[in-house]
Parts: sequence; structure tokens; C-alpha cells
Amino acid sequence: MSFFTLCLLISSISFFAYGASWFSSPHMKSEFRRFNLEKFGLLTVVLELLGATGLLLGLIYHPFLLISSGGLALLMFLGVWVRIKVKDSLWVSLPAIFFMILNFYLFMVSLQPYLN
Repeated sequence: MSFFTLCLLISSISFFAYGASWFSSPHMKSEFRRFNLEKFGLLTVVLELLGATGLLLGLIYHPFLLISSGGLALLMFLGVWVRIKVKDSLWVSLPAIFFMILNFYLFMVSLQPYLN
């Protein structure tokens, strides 16, 4: 298994788990209330689940990989921005930073065939 595929699987599985936890964990909903973004919680989860699905489908149909990784990187960039805005610590913000960088890497690698 290549490093790229491993990164893709880590991202996809993580976003599936995060999306599922929205429906089972009250903590997830309380975080969106804390950010004063509760009206965007379900939309965010749907985008994460679509992104996770798109990453996996991108192994078969490359444009899905490009769109999904770019979308998840952007979503995580916005998540980092919100955490900075509410003055969360670096430690609390690390997962969002990690997934932003991870999906930006996936996006850049998946963009390469279009640049040649």
C-alpha cells in the first residue's frame, strides 16, 4: 500500500467516524453551539460524509478524489479559522490542522495529472 493510499484511507475513515459521531454523541452538537454555528452542524457533517465517500470513489474515478480532497481541505481550513476565532488552544486545534494538511496533500498529489 502506498503512502498516498494510506493517507487517503486515514482521512476517509476519520471523516466517516466523525460524521457518525454527530448522530451518536451530544458533544459534537455542543461544539457547534460553542462556536455559535449550530445551524451549520448538519451541513458540515453531510459535507464530511460526502468528502469521505468521494475520497474512496476517487480511487476509481480520479475527479472525485480531486474535488473531495480539495473540499475537505477547505472545510478543515474553515474549521481551523473558527478555532482561532474562538481562541481554542493549539492542542485542541491540532486535529483540524492535521486533517487540513492531510487533505491538502491529497489534493496536491491528485492535482498533478492535470498539471502535466
